[in-house]
Amino acid sequence: MTGGTSGIGLSLAEAFLLEGAAVAVCGRSQPALDRFAKEHPGTLAIQADITVSADRTSMLQAVAERFGRLDVLVNNAGTLVDRNFASDVGATLGLDEEVAVNLTAPIHLTGETLRRWPDLGAIVFVTAGFALVSPTRAPSYGATKAGLHSFAEGLRRQFAPGGTHVLEVVPPLTDTPMNAGKTGKKLPASEVAAATLKALKSRRPMALPGLSKLLPIMLRIAPKTMSRAVGKL
Repeated sequence: MTGGTSGIGLSLAEAFLLEGAAVAVCGRSQPALDRFAKEHPGTLAIQADITVSADRTSMLQAVAERFGRLDVLVNNAGTLVDRNFASDVGATLGLDEEVAVNLTAPIHLTGETLRRWPDLGAIVFVTAGFALVSPTRAPSYGATKAGLHSFAEGLRRQFAPGGTHVLEVVPPLTDTPMNAGKTGKKLPASEVAAATLKALKSRRPMALPGLSKLLPIMLRIAPKTMSRAVGKL
């Protein structure tokens, strides 16, 4: 579970634990990892930056040494940066890191995990409603999540029909630290986790918790209206 010490990642980790799973999480903050390990004895909390190749290798090795194998990889870590390309001359500041965290690192980690465990049971990608309609305030975030959405879609076809289950989770605005300053109705992260586990059990291609379930339909019947609504978030 990447980014497993807060927000959706933490709720997912706790949901898997309630199902009796052995859980490993990674994150950058050692205090957050220490807190997670203390509150959830028996888990594995690894300090790692998923954008660094050596950290990914060490992380997978730690999982192998502790549990012997990995059954489900959850690519959850992500970052959202507001960028106004129309008015800010520094709009691309930190762009490479954002793209790495949201898109290229999950792709690398997926490939590296499959090389080690080619019979992986499931791969989960946490994208966002913004993968389907990019937000006006953060177009690069929308672009990276759209890229991850496309990667999951293509990967799913490569494993079809009976291979590794590839699940994309498309949360709406969720009550997480990343969205602490945002207004509007927020879905509890626990509901995203519950929808994810339900979709995994039924081997569905996508989990659409809360209002996200309306996105595909509305984009077909009223694309301009939906684009304007989501673009304001």
